[in-house]
Amino acid sequence: MTASFLVVPQWQGSGSSRAMRLAEGAAAIREDLPLSATVVVEVPSEAGTDEGTAVLRLSSLRQVRDAQLAALATVSGLAITIGGDCGVELASIQHAAAHNNSMAVVWIDAHADLNAPAESPSHAFNGMVLRTLLGDGPEALVPEVPLSPGRVILAGTRALDDAELAYLESAGIVMIAPLALDADSVTAALAASGATSVYLHVDLDVLDPAEFGPVGYPEPFGISLATLLAVIAAAKAALPLAGAAVTEFAPVSADAAADDQGTILRIIGALAS
Repeated sequence: MTASFLVVPQWQGSGSSRAMRLAEGAAAIREDLPLSATVVVEVPSEAGTDEGTAVLRLSSLRQVRDAQLAALATVSGLAITIGGDCGVELASIQHAAAHNNSMAVVWIDAHADLNAPAESPSHAFNGMVLRTLLGDGPEALVPEVPLSPGRVILAGTRALDDAELAYLESAGIVMIAPLALDADSVTAALAASGATSVYLHVDLDVLDPAEFGPVGYPEPFGISLATLLAVIAAAKAALPLAGAAVTEFAPVSADAAADDQGTILRIIGALAS
């Protein structure tokens, strides 16, 4: 299946001091993607307002969500989203789920992103996006058909708030810690989910900072690039790929971005091949 790329340089979902660098990271990745297979979603220049909710910059997040869904409707075949912050998954996973029954989501991320708006320490949406996709988020952003918790797999996750951990346990979501994450563990989790297709979310902060550092929220004790590539290959061997995304590249500078592109392109290549 031929892959198309949707570049979404959204930064408004991030609460990091490096948030604006996410737009620069998406732009840097775009330079190495095939022009004929790439669509760029326009992101507002302004931060946006919370519209009286507990979600920062909600107005801009909703605007990007709508523009992204419209762009995805024009894409045929496999769509790979390039962020931007993790909030870009709101539209991409919603779109993939609408076209793939019984879809599993492997959330390959240092963070669970399972905060409810009222519980979020930062009120930044990138910490709420998966909870929103599961149907428990800001009313303006919750999808019509939420994900099933039994088909969500957290992989490489190692930084959770207490409220996120409580939700994860009550919802019965599977989590594979970094030391346990490999091809066999993700294959077994997908088989147990009963899914017939899989969406792969890759937040670059899942990698150990010693191996890859330019992200908004680096966390120690992450996985290696070799492990990540093995997990992607195993998931794709187990089930048809319904969609994918690579998010949270926050380069220090344009020159530094070029130095990190090799790692990112290997991940994109593994998803698109």
